[in-house]
Amino acid sequence: MANTELNAKTIALIDSLKSTTGEYGLANGGSEYRIITEIFLYKFFNDKFGYEAKNIDSPYKKRLSKAEKWDAEYDSFSEDEVEDLFTYLPGNVPRLKPHQTLAHLYNASGNGDFSTLLDSTLIEISSLNSETFSVTTSGKTKVQIFSAITTEVKDTTKRDNFARSLMSAVASFNFESVFNEKYDFFSGIFQYLIKDYNNAGGGKYAEYYTPREIATVMAMLLLEDKKKYKGAECYDPSAGTGTLLMALAHQIGEDRCSIYSQDISDKSSEMLRLNLILNNLVGSLPNVVQGNTLLEPFHKESDGTLKKFDFVVSNPPFKLDFPEYQEKLASDGVRFWAGVPNKVKTVDPNKPKMAIYTCFIQHVINSLKSTGRGAIVVPTGFITAKSGVEKKILERIVNDHIIFGVVSMPSNVFATTGTNVSVLFFDRTEKKDDDKVILIDASKLGEEYKEGNNQKRRLRPEEIEKIVKTFRNKETVEDFSVAVSYDAIKEKGYSLSAGQYFDIKIDYVDITAQEFNKKMSDHKANLKTMFEESKKLEDEIMGNFGKLIFEK
Repeated sequence: MANTELNAKTIALIDSLKSTTGEYGLANGGSEYRIITEIFLYKFFNDKFGYEAKNIDSPYKKRLSKAEKWDAEYDSFSEDEVEDLFTYLPGNVPRLKPHQTLAHLYNASGNGDFSTLLDSTLIEISSLNSETFSVTTSGKTKVQIFSAITTEVKDTTKRDNFARSLMSAVASFNFESVFNEKYDFFSGIFQYLIKDYNNAGGGKYAEYYTPREIATVMAMLLLEDKKKYKGAECYDPSAGTGTLLMALAHQIGEDRCSIYSQDISDKSSEMLRLNLILNNLVGSLPNVVQGNTLLEPFHKESDGTLKKFDFVVSNPPFKLDFPEYQEKLASDGVRFWAGVPNKVKTVDPNKPKMAIYTCFIQHVINSLKSTGRGAIVVPTGFITAKSGVEKKILERIVNDHIIFGVVSMPSNVFATTGTNVSVLFFDRTEKKDDDKVILIDASKLGEEYKEGNNQKRRLRPEEIEKIVKTFRNKETVEDFSVAVSYDAIKEKGYSLSAGQYFDIKIDYVDITAQEFNKKMSDHKANLKTMFEESKKLEDEIMGNFGKLIFEK
């Protein structure tokens, strides 16, 4: 099956699942995302297990691969044969027992109390695969991969039909033909799958979904051109659904890196787990942590200090309701060397905000190895800050030669904010005094498109290529980019805005004395006409004003 056809069928599957949740009153509810992602993942597990069981070199390969239906043949396996088959499967392949396959469930869907059977089966699969596919909280509590889902339908008489509708939706086709595609196929599918669940309405900690094009640019600019990496450790302290990490892993090579993450949202952590599984990064699942990174950073060295990484990426929330733990953060002068931001006044005086992204900038820098590189999305206003924590950070990253590039993005490229954004690129490697910082103003790039009622912009492939080429070569391009020294940045008050370094263009034209006199004469005539019209208008106004006074 061609990828385009499978892509269309996969999107149709997602739409069918969303239609089912809507039909049973769960659309836009807090549980909808979990139901859809878990059923989608169950379908993926089933097809992945079947594919591996038929192709892995084992005593059961011929028996399963030659069968008209592998799952029907698998139903005849004894318990000992099932356990023996499991020993041949790689660790990143999910385990399913015969009664847990999709075909077995589908065939039982006509029986009574089918919703209970579906829920119990999902929970059994969670338990069977707990060691490999669980993620943890910062308190080291395991979060299982599946849970009861039909109980979200409050009318108990409708649960069986709800379960049948879900099974009918996922039984329509097979994923087997794209298990080797990974990122190229599944990144687009994942983006479509979660598009309705990453928006500013997500509550106190809204998930900041990073568009795939921006994630790709960030990943490409972090990596050195044509360099081969091996064993790279990549980290995102505000991982969300993992778009930045997936783009980075894809550029490095999924088999040449490991992923670490933390995010305060349990919803994001669940979606990130799905993202890792789809992109063949199951081995990194133990490093996915749900918790407050700033208050309780999970990834640490044995001596209690922050773990250091080869690459760190982040698209943190820019502001959030003023947290009750601000004073605790402020007391950590080592991690937050530039300080912690104070309250930001808002329209509602009872809901002050905190510019939390400045804490994440410091955390990202603190989490880099001495040869590490990082990138973080910030509001563009930060790059010209004149005071406060922001100015202290600017001074540090320039004085210590940590910053090595900035790209200011087009407006409205992010799904959750209309704020203009820029991406800062850090490099902890020791640099020479004559090294330059590349500043790019890409704000005029991108094509407009509609997303619902919102007007958005996205970078086109040729524009991505232009940004990457200019950045890597540190090229100066008129009204687009400039390469400047650290000393020049200091002289400009630590501004990282490309526009402040662009040359002011003055057009010089050679003209004769006669042409000059003619131009001056025309200017005088124009000024005289404008003055006379202004005087006439003034007389009319004063006359009308006098008439009004007289009548009164």
